[in-house]
Amino acid sequence: MDLTPPDLPSSDAPLKVAVILGSNREGRFGPVVAEWFLGQAAGHPDIETELIDVAETEPPATGAAPAAPRLARADAFVVLTPEYNHSYPAPLKSLIDRHFTEWQAKPVAFVSYGGISGGLRAVEHLRQVFAELHAVSVRDTVSFHHAGALFDDRGVPKDPAPASGAAKRMLDQLVWWGLALREARTRRPYGG
Repeated sequence: MDLTPPDLPSSDAPLKVAVILGSNREGRFGPVVAEWFLGQAAGHPDIETELIDVAETEPPATGAAPAAPRLARADAFVVLTPEYNHSYPAPLKSLIDRHFTEWQAKPVAFVSYGGISGGLRAVEHLRQVFAELHAVSVRDTVSFHHAGALFDDRGVPKDPAPASGAAKRMLDQLVWWGLALREARTRRPYGG
């Protein structure tokens, strides 16, 4: 006799991951990092991604689907962030703060880029914010120190092995947490 509730998603259904591009500055490097990361995620059999660009969600942007339903349908998140003034960009903070339940009981992973710190100070600030929103941050990250010098003119890492290895480890952790939390939310809605 099968005791599995009928509304449980199939355990082999891909994890829906919202990849959030967190900067809207003119001349930003984020799209290069996003394109590389989406290529890495496409190679992972358990992930289905959707890009959410803060440049398209900030008012008065038009033509983009509202962020709330896109965030709500995600099982997990990957935040791509630069480091501005030892923290993360204001448009990313605005996107995060405009939503609450969409983040709850879901995992968040980070890809950061910047100068000497590679955006890691921004990631540490984001971990605190997402903890307050009842999200679970994944331990491993992908970080590009002096990011502009690490990619060639086509947007390909000059030495792809370290970044690809870090992305695989991070995505494996995100999938584990994402599937576990998706099942938990289905069995018992989160009451944070």
